[in-house]
Formats: sequence, C-alpha cells, structure tokens
Amino acid sequence: MKVVLFCGGLGTRIREYPESVPKPMIPIGHQPILWHLMNYYSQYGHTDFVLCTGYKANVIKEFFLNYRPQTYADCIVSDFGTKVEILGAPEQDWRVALIDTGIWRNIGERLLAVREHVRDEEMFLANYSDGLSDVDLGDMIARFRASDRLGCFLAVRPPLSFHFAEIAENGVVRGIHTSDRPDLWINGGFFLFRPEIFDFIQAGEELVLQPFSRLIAAGALMAYRHEGFWRAMDTLKDRQMLEDMVEQGRMPWRLGDARPAPSLSLSVP
Repeated sequence: MKVVLFCGGLGTRIREYPESVPKPMIPIGHQPILWHLMNYYSQYGHTDFVLCTGYKANVIKEFFLNYRPQTYADCIVSDFGTKVEILGAPEQDWRVALIDTGIWRNIGERLLAVREHVRDEEMFLANYSDGLSDVDLGDMIARFRASDRLGCFLAVRPPLSFHFAEIAENGVVRGIHTSDRPDLWINGGFFLFRPEIFDFIQAGEELVLQPFSRLIAAGALMAYRHEGFWRAMDTLKDRQMLEDMVEQGRMPWRLGDARPAPSLSLSVP
C-alpha cells in the first residue's frame, strides 16, 4: 500500500528553526522527523512512499540521494572506513518517489498532483510529515477496509491545555470548558483513502475543507478515535518534547525493538 506524505509546506509555525531546513527535515534525535514517520509506516509493511515536496525540495532530495544506512544502524567499520558491515536483521527496503508539487500549493492540490502515483491502488495512506503517533495502523486499516467509506482520518484529543469560553452577544460569559472535554476531537492526519477521493476534490481546494464536507454529505468519511500518543511538531516546544523523548529512549511510535535503517530505491522525476 502506497504512502503519500505531504512535505512541501513552509512550516511557518516553527520558523524559529533555521529556514535552510524544511520542516520534515528538522531532526528528532539524530534523524529527521520525516525519517521517524517513514520508519513507523515501514514497521507495518508499508514501504512504498510518494513524497510531495515543495519548499526546500532539494534538501529533502539530497537527504535520500546521499543516504547512508550505516549512519542510523549499528555497524562495524574496517579498512579505515572502506568496509562497513551493518549489524542486526536484514534491512527494510524503501521505495521513495520524490515529486516536486510546488511551494504554494495546499494539501488538496498536492494530493491531486500525485494522483497518477496511486491510480491503481485499492486504497492508499496519506499523512502530514510533522507528526508522530503510536496508533495501531493495522487495526485502523482493517476497520477502514471493512467499511464502505472513501476516507478516514485519525481523531485525537487536543494536546494543548487551554479553555473554551462561551460568550453571549452582550459579553456575558455563559461557561468555561477545558480542552480535555470528552466530546472534543481534532484531525490528527494519518489518512486512509480509496481512489474515489479524487472525485471529491476540485482544483485549488484544501483537503479537509470542501472535499471533506462533500464526503460528510455523502456519508463517506469516517474517523478512527485514538486515545494514545499523538504529537504534531508545530512549535519549538513540540520539537523539544519529542527530542527529550528520544533522548530518554521513549519512542512510542516504534513497535518495541530497534529497527534497522532502510535501504532506498529512489524515483525522481
């Protein structure tokens, strides 16, 4: 099953980080957050990726074109670096299509731009490239496959602590509610789509606005509720939290044991 990852945005909410580094390439530990996300999918056997690049596309392409698996795996080096033996289980194989979908396109436009790459799929995965989760992807896919829906997204609790205020027109406050109220869910990405999704997207539209509204009207959109770990890297504070987790060896987006770094097969138009 192919995995479409949206990697082309400007990442304006984390622009405190050097602008020479696109958001998907911001490191969490020793690897870019994009690497962590791709490794998450590969643990479930999904190793065929379509990367929708845009802003600083060359940085992302150079990462994969110059990829050295021994950088992320235990290894034995001999002959002054001319011989490298990677330790552990056989490497996983990633096939990565790097498609420049432009700088100013929104998510819906980027998905339309790679339509041909998922044309023959029964269903395909899609996601933002700045968030991680421990959601059981196998169960999520099974539930979606058993349904007659055309789209699915991960529904998660808001990770931030804030209060909602109910205010009347005259300014009188009717109530205050915390963000952990049981009926509050947000879109966490980790999308599943059938190819018919493209019948619901028109040129220039943002994916979760007009297209999702049409899916809802047709009864064709479902949500997979997830109470476990999920975090989007929107700010430097988010990045620091993920960085601290890696340093402490707490990576719930891994399936338990350390996985070897993948080998790569690239497709660059």
